[in-house]
Amino acid sequence: MKVETKKLEANKIQLDIQVPADTVKHKFNEVYEKIGKEAKIPGFRPGNAPRDVLEKHHSHLAKEEVLKDIIPQAYKDSLEKEKIEAIDLPQISEVKLESNVLSFKATVEMRPEIGVKDYKKIKLAHKKVAVSPEEVDKAIENIKQAHRLETVDEKFAKRLGYKTVEEMRSSIEKQLFVQKENNLRYQLQEDLIKQILSKVNFKAPQSLVERQLEELVYQAKNQLIKRGATKEQINANDDKLRKELRPDAESQVRTYLVLEEIAKKENIKESDHLTQEVMEFLLAEANWVEEGI
Repeated sequence: MKVETKKLEANKIQLDIQVPADTVKHKFNEVYEKIGKEAKIPGFRPGNAPRDVLEKHHSHLAKEEVLKDIIPQAYKDSLEKEKIEAIDLPQISEVKLESNVLSFKATVEMRPEIGVKDYKKIKLAHKKVAVSPEEVDKAIENIKQAHRLETVDEKFAKRLGYKTVEEMRSSIEKQLFVQKENNLRYQLQEDLIKQILSKVNFKAPQSLVERQLEELVYQAKNQLIKRGATKEQINANDDKLRKELRPDAESQVRTYLVLEEIAKKENIKESDHLTQEVMEFLLAEANWVEEGI
């Protein structure tokens, strides 16, 4: 098989692929053998029609089957031969089949060269989480307003499943603590990723950005529907919504590719929780500096 490559804009590459006649001829033989066993042709019992008769009646079908089988495999073999890591399905064009020689072009977006480095010992502030009595008071005040109460007493505490007001205060304090811990962890992860991304320079592949953008737009539209917006209102602002969400989509794609690259470098096995596992690794490797809040 002959393969020629041509780099296009951004991360795209074009493969000019030529499959030799012997391979194509062998595949035609397989296809016609299969067709011959199943075809119903007047004057012939199944499996007894000669090749020229089969070609006369089913040449179009045979060609479709040959192309359907050979093109995907030839494309896959070409990627392996040229050591190209594609990140999206290819665009197949200029398919030609002459004298049993098959040629076609495949345009595909490649994984960019990220070159991630210096991702260990990232400086992060180790903040101490604490919940003040005033924060608990404010939470209780919000409960009072939500239930239109003048005071929060033992009777109300029991309605919420607590034995006493103090037990309720203790539970609220624990909930606030967990909430602040989760918020802090999210902030630390954001800071960590921001520092790592500042050290790499690559453009997010547009095919992945568009895919992620569609997901973000879908989620945003669902939220708007839940808030009472009509489909007409949402569709009228579709372009604006996409423009606002595109930077988020690009950032998320860049983040994922960087974390995936780190996973490869550190031999972190691929899984459904790969992103979180890499984040755990980076947090464990960070250079922590004490800072109180």
